[in-house]
Amino acid sequence: MTKRAALRNDKQFLPYAATTEKAKKTMIVAMLGEATEENIQAVIERMVELGFNVHRTTGEAQTILAGVGKPDHFDVAEFKVLPGVHDAYRISSPYKLAGRNFRPEGTKIRFKNGVVIGGDEIVVMAGPCSVESRAQILDSAKKVAAAGCQFLRGGAYKPRSSPYSFQGMGVEGLKLLREVADETGLLVITEVMEISQIETMLPYIDVFQIGARNMQNFNLLRELGHVRKPCLLKRGIAATIEEVLLSAEYILSGGNYDLMLCERGIRTYETATRNTMDISAIPVLKKLTHLPVLGDPSHGVGIREFVPPMALAAVAAGADGLLMEMHPNPDKAMSDGAQSMYPEQLEKLVKQLGQLAPVVGRSVASAVAVA
Repeated sequence: MTKRAALRNDKQFLPYAATTEKAKKTMIVAMLGEATEENIQAVIERMVELGFNVHRTTGEAQTILAGVGKPDHFDVAEFKVLPGVHDAYRISSPYKLAGRNFRPEGTKIRFKNGVVIGGDEIVVMAGPCSVESRAQILDSAKKVAAAGCQFLRGGAYKPRSSPYSFQGMGVEGLKLLREVADETGLLVITEVMEISQIETMLPYIDVFQIGARNMQNFNLLRELGHVRKPCLLKRGIAATIEEVLLSAEYILSGGNYDLMLCERGIRTYETATRNTMDISAIPVLKKLTHLPVLGDPSHGVGIREFVPPMALAAVAAGADGLLMEMHPNPDKAMSDGAQSMYPEQLEKLVKQLGQLAPVVGRSVASAVAVA
């Protein structure tokens, strides 16, 4: 058995069969809070009989059953009167599992050290664009932890526009990320670029990052749907919100529900910044989907001095967390130095987030202890 297969949680996931987009139909069945397991299983069995593949999610108040498939005929009225059912209805939107109806209370992603993304606390992920050396990434990790962040970000595999630019340290970079993160109490997020890297990365990371260039790499997304490891999906540089949610659907349909989205700026006609940070996408996504939404102001504007104000704006707009670049010496960074904050900028920003968060009914997640 592969490591990926061992991480699958088959108890809450019934395999999602391939269906054509044209014929696919969706029904949501919301169970009563007091529904028994026998009630739930009876509904699942009936949905399967009709030709649905069933995705089950259990929230704090109730169990939601999402049926996705191509039954010849079904009547939601039949399900509304079954024992333990609160309500049943059809879903007409093209994204079936990413829509808020699947988890009305919202998704919360929990990590081994107690960090929760999608709850009341704002989570901060920071670090250099690339892992360059042990000294550099250890220094980065210590400064990220000291600033009050929970995640260390850093690229081991780097997709670069030019084939002559630094491409990352590969497996050695992954090992260094894990080593220094464990030493400083941080979690690790790094980018996966292709299917062949997934197995290699599993022991070293806590979150797979899918970059903007891979938002519509559907083969990669399908494979990540079979992995029981949280993923962060970035919006493509010219993607609509619906396209982002449809890409998310590929991962969710595989049974991996620990998914978060990230607004990282889109390409417009404006040239004053590297990209245009679409702050409005954050509240729109929060309304349409149950998935946590993060902001990446570093790529959103691409200019160091504009990153802090855009980070604050993202949180004010409802972001559940931030993904930002910080380098101990950005002027000598091997990649993205111009958009990487100085350590003191990150530290000041986290303090400002602590002042802003209560205004919007949130708080900033607790800092880790620095080794």
